[in-house]
Amino acid sequence: MVVPASIPPPPPPVLDELDIAGLAPGEVHLLRLALSHDAAGRLIWAPLLVYRAEAPGPIVGITAALHGNELNGIPTIHRLFERTGALRQLLKGAVVAVPIVNVPGYLRFQREYHDGVDLNRIMPGRPDGSAAQVYAHRVTERLVKHLNVLIDLHTASFGRINTLYVRADMRCEATATMARTVRPQIIVHNAGGDGTLRAAAASAGISSITIEIGDPQRLQPGLVRASRLGVQEILEHLEMIPDLDDPDPRDTVECLRSYWTFTDTGGILEVFPALSALVKKGEIVARISDPWGRTVATYAAPEDGIIVGKSTNPAAHTGARIIHLGIIGTPS
Repeated sequence: MVVPASIPPPPPPVLDELDIAGLAPGEVHLLRLALSHDAAGRLIWAPLLVYRAEAPGPIVGITAALHGNELNGIPTIHRLFERTGALRQLLKGAVVAVPIVNVPGYLRFQREYHDGVDLNRIMPGRPDGSAAQVYAHRVTERLVKHLNVLIDLHTASFGRINTLYVRADMRCEATATMARTVRPQIIVHNAGGDGTLRAAAASAGISSITIEIGDPQRLQPGLVRASRLGVQEILEHLEMIPDLDDPDPRDTVECLRSYWTFTDTGGILEVFPALSALVKKGEIVARISDPWGRTVATYAAPEDGIIVGKSTNPAAHTGARIIHLGIIGTPS
């Protein structure tokens, strides 16, 4: 049975640039941020939610779907802004959220921008560059530069799954505290490679972390809840909201680095360890079979570590990813 639709609400107003001071405090503002135009001359905009307190304070940005098929961050943001959500008790500052940064990629169910470029490899973009470079530049200039803190929400990419983990520069006190406050399963020390949104924000003096929330192109309520509580904990730490629900208790494993392992041949890939499993050097973690079911290669853990993420796509070409291995420890 189809439920008749109600009258659709009017479209939110369009902004050329974020202007916190021009928004009334004490209410949720639904906005559209102008970013580009398509080949038919139609405006490409990103959805924006803003809640501003009466008292001045930090401006915290939350971004999701910078990769268009990484969707768990969208309901994470929605839950924060609900009528009964934590932001309705905001004491100071403002929270600015973009549920879908990469709108063209989202519409195509793909990771990259519409021209096939990964936006999280070309930040902060260029004002006179390619389509993706201009889009990235406008995201940073029209939104990110106005922030004091950035929480960038991601998931695994196609054919992979992730734990709930945080990437952060653990040598920086501010971002290390943010990462631990989230209480994820795993924290990976990572200063942020050139071209990422997190690195672009950090270079502008904005404290920034990445939260990886499970799997691509799906919504996972348990992980959405955990990430929402983690973001709330950051806001509590910044004294922007009162002490509310605590994240589910868990022991967080900290890693001083991480890397992927890859196949050296093709076939049908099976990866054995579960997410967050501890593995020992030499332990068999995967095998490749040929189309007749004969084992043609087995793969061992190159050193002791923890499974941060893993491949779930059995159709493996030579050079396919196997496991994302975290090496436990803290950076000196």
